[in-house]
Amino acid sequence: MAVDGMMLHHIVNELKTQALNSRVSQIYQPNRDEIIINLRTMNGNKKLLLSTRANSPRLHFTDYSVENPSKPPMLCMLMRKRLGGGKLKDIRQYGLDRIVRFEFECTNELGDKVPLNMICEIMGKYSNVILTDGEDIVIDALKRVDMTMSSQRLVLPNIKYELPSPQDKLNILLSTPEEVLEKIINTPGEKQLNKAILGAVEGASPVICREIEYRVIGEKNVGNKSLDEDEKKKLISQIKNLSEVVLTCSGKANMLYHKGDSKPFDTAFIDIEQYGSLCENKTFDSFCSLVDNFYYERDSIDRMRVKSADLSKILRNLVNRTSNKINIQKRELENCGDREALRVRGDLIQANLYRIERGAESVEVENFYNNNEVIEIKLNPAISPSQNAQNYYKDYNKAKNAEKYLSEQIKKGEEELVYLESLQDSLSRASTEKELSQIRLEFSEQGYIKRNKNAKKKPAVLPPLEYETTDGFKVLVGRNNKQNDTLTMKTARKNDCWFHTKDIPGSHTIVVTNGKEISETAVIEAARIAAFHSKAKDSSNVPVDYTLIKNVSKPNGAKPGMVIFVNNRTVYVDPELPES
Repeated sequence: MAVDGMMLHHIVNELKTQALNSRVSQIYQPNRDEIIINLRTMNGNKKLLLSTRANSPRLHFTDYSVENPSKPPMLCMLMRKRLGGGKLKDIRQYGLDRIVRFEFECTNELGDKVPLNMICEIMGKYSNVILTDGEDIVIDALKRVDMTMSSQRLVLPNIKYELPSPQDKLNILLSTPEEVLEKIINTPGEKQLNKAILGAVEGASPVICREIEYRVIGEKNVGNKSLDEDEKKKLISQIKNLSEVVLTCSGKANMLYHKGDSKPFDTAFIDIEQYGSLCENKTFDSFCSLVDNFYYERDSIDRMRVKSADLSKILRNLVNRTSNKINIQKRELENCGDREALRVRGDLIQANLYRIERGAESVEVENFYNNNEVIEIKLNPAISPSQNAQNYYKDYNKAKNAEKYLSEQIKKGEEELVYLESLQDSLSRASTEKELSQIRLEFSEQGYIKRNKNAKKKPAVLPPLEYETTDGFKVLVGRNNKQNDTLTMKTARKNDCWFHTKDIPGSHTIVVTNGKEISETAVIEAARIAAFHSKAKDSSNVPVDYTLIKNVSKPNGAKPGMVIFVNNRTVYVDPELPES
C-alpha cells in the first residue's frame, strides 16, 4: 500500500503549506477515475490530482500532464461551474484515516460567497471524490452509490454526506503508546505481531507494521500475546517514535526497490530495515513527488489499456480467426497431396477399358507407372468404365485447382496475420491518446472497424520518436504502421540506414546519415533502439536486420508498414534506449 493514513498526513501537510488560499483556475476529468484541479498559488500554478483508481487511489500534486477528452464529462462541467475561481480555505484529514476534506469559498450565480467541500475518500475500490455544499448535502460524486450498490451508506445528489463507519483502531496521535500496546496485545487470538499492529493502529500500512515488528523482535516468530517485558518496552518506544514522526511530519519520502530492479515495489515515510541488503532506497524531496513518480508509469499503462480495450479485443478475435482459418486450409492442402494417384487411376482405367465390364464395382490392373504392380481401382457400377475414368480426372483437376487456390489463400492469411501482429505491437506501445487515435484511424481504413462519421477531422499527425547515438547520428522511430510507411518511404533518404527486428513485429527505425558512412557504434545503438520498440522489448539477444533505404521497397497493395528489403545484414543486441 503506497499511500496509508500516516503518509497521507505528510501529504496533507505539504498541501497545506503550498496550497492554502490558492484559487481554482481550471478543473479537468481525464477519465472516469480522476479529477485534476489547477490551483493558482503564491508560488505558481499547481496541479492537484485526486485519483479513485482501485489499485492506486491517492491525492497529491502532480508534475505530469494527462491527456483530456475533447468534451469534458458532465461532472467536470458541474465542478467547473461551482468551484471555478473558488478559494481553498482549509484542508483537513479525519484523524489518520484516508479521508481528506478540501474546503473552498466560492461565488454563486448571484455573486454571494458560499462554502463548498471536496471530500476525497481513499479506500481501495470504494474510493470516491464527493462535492458537497456548506450543509454537507451531496451535490454530486465521481462515483454515485445507490441502494443496489450499498444499503449502508448512499452517495447521491441531495443526500446528507455521512462519513464511512469508523474502524476499531487507535489513532497514535490521540492515544498513549501504552494504550496502543494494550490494544495490540488484546487483539483477539494469537497473531503475528505485524498483523496485530495493523489491526490496532489507524493509518499504518503493512510495510510500516512489518518494520515495527522487525525493530522489536527481529526475525523471530513471536505472536502479539507472547511478548516479553523487554520486547514490550521496545514496542512502546517504536510506537512513541512513530507518533512523533507523524505528528511533526518529519518522515522521509522513501521509494523502495528490489536490488537490481528498476521498478519500485513500495513507498514509506520512515527508513526500512526489514529487507536488509535485498532492498535499495531512493529519497525524494517531497511526498507528493514520491507518490507522483511511484504511480505515474503504472497508471499511464492502465489508462491506455482501458482506452484501447475495444481495439485489443477486435485484434485478438481477428488473430484467432485468421490463425484457425490458416490451420484449416493447411489441412485441406495436405489432402490435395494425393491428387497424382487420381490421375494415375484415370489413366489405368482408360488403358484397360476393353477388360472392364459395365457394372463392375472394382478392377485389378497392372500399374505401368510403378513396375506393373497390380492395384485395385474402385468403380461406380452405375456408370460406364469411360465415365469412371473421367470422374477420376475431374477429381484430379479439382484437387489441383484447390491446391493452387489454398496455397494463395494461406499466403494471404499469413501476410494478414503478420500485419495483425504488427497492429498488436503498435497498440501495446501506444502511450498517448493521439497515438491511439492514429491507430484507430488505421483500423477504420483497413475495414476492421466502422469509420466515425461524426469525426470532424483526422487526428493530428505526430512526429516520429527521436533519439541520438553517442557519436551524434540522429535516430528516428515510427510510432505505428502508417508512420512507419511515411518515415521509410518519404522522410528517409536513399543513403540513410533502415533497421527492423528480424521476423518480429516492431517499428521502422531510421539512422539519418546525411551522406556519411554509419559507424559501428551507431549500428549497435540503433539496433538496440529498434529492438526496444518491438514485440521483443523484454527479450535478449534480439536479431535486427539493417540495410540502406535504397534497398527497401513497398509492394503495390501491401498493408501499412509492410515492406521488402535486400542486401541486409543482421546484428544481435539487447533492447535498450540511449541515456537522455
